[in-house]
Amino acid sequence: MSRTNASARAAGARFERCIADYLAEHVDDRVDRRVKTGSKDRGDISGLRHMGGRIVLELKDYGGRYLLGPWLREAEIERANDDALAGAVVIKRRGVSDPGDQVVAMTVRDLVALITGERP
Repeated sequence: MSRTNASARAAGARFERCIADYLAEHVDDRVDRRVKTGSKDRGDISGLRHMGGRIVLELKDYGGRYLLGPWLREAEIERANDDALAGAVVIKRRGVSDPGDQVVAMTVRDLVALITGERP
């Protein structure tokens, strides 16, 4: 059975809730799913901070090949929209349900920002 637009949206919403709940439990209880903000999207998760700067997460529950280039560009646009310190993409692994075992992708620039607290 192929995925419909509605089933893809529902899967994405479930994945966002799962990751938000995990981060709220293990990082900061103010982390939650972000309300959609239209053309100036600021990521899928709100309330995540590091060294005083906001962190933007773009979440992907996608059954095909990873589209890292487009996804990282999307995370960068959302990071800029939110004036955040760093952005990353959290990707659902097929057959893996534990939110702590999902994949995170980011640029080295975002990694440096997380480590130092400043964007190069």
